[in-house]
Amino acid sequence: MLEGLNAPQREAVLHGDGPLVVFAGAGSGKTRVITRRVAHLIGERGVAPWKILAVTFTNKAAGEMRQRLQALVPGDARGLVVGTFHSTCARFLRHYAHRIDLKRDFTIYDDSDQKALLKRVMGDLDVDPKRFPPRQLSASIQRAKQEMVEVGERDDLSGYYRDVVVKVAETYEARKSQAGALDFGDLIYRLTLELEKDDELRRDVSGRFEHLLVDEFQDTNHAQLRLVRALASVHGNLTVVGDDDQSIYRWRGADRRNILDFRRHYPAAHIVKLEQNYRSSARILRAAHAVISRNDDREPKELWTEKDEGERVFVLGADDERQEAQFVVRGCEELRSKGESLDSIAVLYRTNAQSRVIEERLLAEDIPYRVVGGVRFYDRAEVKDLLAYLRILTNPADDVSLLRIVNTPTRGIGKTTLSRLLDLAAETGVGVWDAMAHAPKDGRFSKGVLRKLDAFRKLVEKLQERASLPLPDLGGLVLEESGYLAMLQAENTPEADARMQNLAELVGSMNDFTERNENATLTAFLEDVTLQSAIDAADLEEPRVTLMTVHSAKGLEYPTVMVTGLEEGMFPFVRPGAAGGEDPEEMAEERRLAYVAFTRAEDRLILSYARARRIFNNTQVGTPSRFLLDLPREDLTWIGDQPTRARTRSAAPAYRPDPWDAPPAPRRSPPRGHDSYIDYSEGSDIGLGEGSRVWHPKFGHGRVTEVRHGMVPPRVAVRFDDGRTKVIQSDRLQPG
Repeated sequence: MLEGLNAPQREAVLHGDGPLVVFAGAGSGKTRVITRRVAHLIGERGVAPWKILAVTFTNKAAGEMRQRLQALVPGDARGLVVGTFHSTCARFLRHYAHRIDLKRDFTIYDDSDQKALLKRVMGDLDVDPKRFPPRQLSASIQRAKQEMVEVGERDDLSGYYRDVVVKVAETYEARKSQAGALDFGDLIYRLTLELEKDDELRRDVSGRFEHLLVDEFQDTNHAQLRLVRALASVHGNLTVVGDDDQSIYRWRGADRRNILDFRRHYPAAHIVKLEQNYRSSARILRAAHAVISRNDDREPKELWTEKDEGERVFVLGADDERQEAQFVVRGCEELRSKGESLDSIAVLYRTNAQSRVIEERLLAEDIPYRVVGGVRFYDRAEVKDLLAYLRILTNPADDVSLLRIVNTPTRGIGKTTLSRLLDLAAETGVGVWDAMAHAPKDGRFSKGVLRKLDAFRKLVEKLQERASLPLPDLGGLVLEESGYLAMLQAENTPEADARMQNLAELVGSMNDFTERNENATLTAFLEDVTLQSAIDAADLEEPRVTLMTVHSAKGLEYPTVMVTGLEEGMFPFVRPGAAGGEDPEEMAEERRLAYVAFTRAEDRLILSYARARRIFNNTQVGTPSRFLLDLPREDLTWIGDQPTRARTRSAAPAYRPDPWDAPPAPRRSPPRGHDSYIDYSEGSDIGLGEGSRVWHPKFGHGRVTEVRHGMVPPRVAVRFDDGRTKVIQSDRLQPG
């Protein structure tokens, strides 16, 4: 049980009764400690397997834990309860259903079931899905369950929106109850609620076990924390394992304070820190520590390794995102020529939209790749939606594209109408587009439906008249006129933001295509995209470069890791705080993301930034990320321009901006593909400032509340006189 363990690992495995918190740094053998501790409890302490409950976050992690335990204690692991939070709660809810007024055979609604029911409820209550997007309402309902409060009690909901959420939530919950169903959020919420209000039930459930172990404790939310405390309330033998430095899911409710405050809840808790790293070279670990150590609100720890110093960390400065993608390709080719497998290479980025240029370059050079935790850029739903709109502008007879977007965004053209249209098309031998024109002469369509079909045809015809516009302008026009952009803006969720970024990136690709091709017609662009996005017929088992966001990379490791887009505003991805400046909590999480990214690398870490980047269809002048400037210079090899003045390092971990962090961009000829460099840095005279009165041809008069520099042209947040706030390019505004 103890073979191959270092001293802190042995200490955690051998811990007796009582609470234990294990701070497990990246690559420090966390899973080994958990499984060896369980095996020790069974094999050496004589604890019956069915008296041990181990909880983790994913089915994959639970399956891996079971496999390891079966190898460690063959035969003795039967009866051990290992599962995710949701599966564990479902098991208890079914077992005790008769005591909590619940049907034992209740149905569990997945995300699509939940969305479908919510839409029906909104329809019945006459709630406008454009004004109150279903995804946003669903997020409000589920977040309340994570916080263990009623929806109406949430501090961030107020006014009419709160009233609508409460009304929808009450009906939604009643419909679920009537159907004998629970959604995912209910599983944890209901069990925790029942355990806290019924002492006898809590003693029965907690008393079934003698030990509770929880993995990835830094990712738990408030409801999960209360559930864990209830499940451990009888025996008190609670082991939690995690790393506050790898807490990167704050946006979905995770609270790293749960692990940092563990000793407040359990003053007698024993603490073990796993700081020996078995994954990365010493130089990589020093780079990661240089970034994370500037967060002041963390459990002090520093990873070390017995591995050698390793290669220097490479920092590549590219002229633009296309040259950066070329650097990535060149690195892959060079490593492959030296006998390295493409499977050993991972390319990481902060946002999904960044993958587009890299994917195109890999495709052009015939380098196989896979996208983890997502789909290829041109396969993403919102990208395919905009491409479908563009296709029907050139070919309205394209039934596949037409059916994809005829009711996206929602226009009241439902499945019944489409089924009748398809029947009419088949009977008359025409396509769906022409069937719409014949529909008024057919008795199976109501006047209301005919008005909706006519409105859609007029929208397409209006866009067809503008199809000769420059491609980027046409893409933006389609998003505006179709209502697609307004739909995502109204949704106001992180997922909607990511989808808007991908759409802006697609419009940016239209701009790139225009610059590269004299004959940049819409037809030529669509043909180019189709050829790029076609899935090749190569063996899926062949070695491939892995592309993914940093969030998707958590828990993985690769011999070579390339982290791209390390510029201020990109990584860290800076959002304004309540007072208009940086949000300290957001910036601390960005540092944790960088720490996670760097510690995925075993032997080789390559970092890159671009001095100009067209992203989300805006060109940004790039300065090196503060994370690059934190790194120990003696461990780096810079390729391209590098800052020349050494920054005075402060002992204080908090970030303090100074001129070193934003060196002025040298005047140079514009990189290929960019018309010019325009100095829109802080202090430039753009004619607009906070408080300026402005006028926009669509939104009217308003006042500037924030100027966001670093983009070309700058963007400004404007609160218009009708109460709406929009972020708009400054060149689209006039003084007013």
